[in-house]
Amino acid sequence: MVTLNPIPRALVPVDSDAAQAICSPNYDEFQSDREIFELLQRQPASILRVTMPHACAASPNEMLAEGSEDALRAARARMGELRDGPLTETRCDAMLLYEIVDPCRPSTRQIGLGGLAPSKDILTDSSPDGTIVRNEGVRPKKARGRADLIQATRSIIGTVNNTVEDAHGEYARSLEACADGRAPNFTALAEDGCRHRIWLLPDSLERDSLVETLRAEPFAYVADGNHRSAAAAMLGLEGFMAVVFPASSMGLAPYNRLVGGAAQSADHWRAALSESFEVGPSPAEGDYQPTATHRIGFYADGTWLELAPRPGSYDPENAAQSIDAAIVQRRVLDEACDISDPRDGRLTFVGGDRDAAYLRRRVDDGEFAFAVTLPPVTMQQFLDVCRQRRMMPPKSTWFSPKIRSGLVMALLG
Repeated sequence: MVTLNPIPRALVPVDSDAAQAICSPNYDEFQSDREIFELLQRQPASILRVTMPHACAASPNEMLAEGSEDALRAARARMGELRDGPLTETRCDAMLLYEIVDPCRPSTRQIGLGGLAPSKDILTDSSPDGTIVRNEGVRPKKARGRADLIQATRSIIGTVNNTVEDAHGEYARSLEACADGRAPNFTALAEDGCRHRIWLLPDSLERDSLVETLRAEPFAYVADGNHRSAAAAMLGLEGFMAVVFPASSMGLAPYNRLVGGAAQSADHWRAALSESFEVGPSPAEGDYQPTATHRIGFYADGTWLELAPRPGSYDPENAAQSIDAAIVQRRVLDEACDISDPRDGRLTFVGGDRDAAYLRRRVDDGEFAFAVTLPPVTMQQFLDVCRQRRMMPPKSTWFSPKIRSGLVMALLG
């Protein structure tokens, strides 16, 4: 039984112009603090000035240390300015519909119900009956950083993206019918061309019906935002911000790798990887970003190769081991490069907002020894891992499009 509750005090933009000025990608969608700094130069009212306060500075040289007391004090002050300023208003007892209109998926309608998900419903060893299932490990230091921000700002800004199976489509149909009966309260256009639309739902029989339809789902799976949910639980908060989408509407993009170390020839890699993979030339004329499961791109020494895992290189009955990111971690990074820890400094994860050409350029510039391009995890693979109660390989799912930060926030106290 999946539960969502109203947000007692929600901070929202007053209109679409305000939404456009405030909202931004989430803090973890950037490759560097410099990228955040540059966005803030273009969009000074962005919520990033609160969620990544150390990067909001007059110049890159004046950026603060991430997570420092000075940065948290700045976040507290800026959140106060946002709360009391002309761009936002407070709504009580709020729930919402959140729709992402993706021009790359014109036949798919991604719409979900948003509110506060109970922290006690997260499935853990101490709460084995929980109905919110995580599928990635949580790093305490990262969760602590988000918790410190919640405490400093007295608000929950980041939203967790959850999904339910909705096997018969009743949940999706109910969401669409509710949205189609009214105009959104505000909209915002993201950098990737996706339009984000928000409906604030008054307390009504229609809202109650949506909540009850969602309660018929046995489990919700965390698609994006494990650390945001962990931060709320760490603080003992009753709930965390969440939007629950039907699984059929969710999209996934590739999550690639750049690997540092000594450069090696393409012939070296053909020999080193041939035991675990069939190694052949890239099927693409240019840069190779595979789309089919168990087809992996590998770039080194000016050459693109294709790797196909050999039988026996993974356990097909284990849904997590069958993910291509897990196969690469074990058979390429661990065995061929002695990189057993995904947190190794030689390893850089590159999300689906960067293409294969970006990776090739970083290797050609001598910054990295090689690049790996992976096909997107399929929704079926993701659900299979969740059903088996296993953990996804680190940095394997890049759900796209992503929820924007700053469109709906929960005020505490």
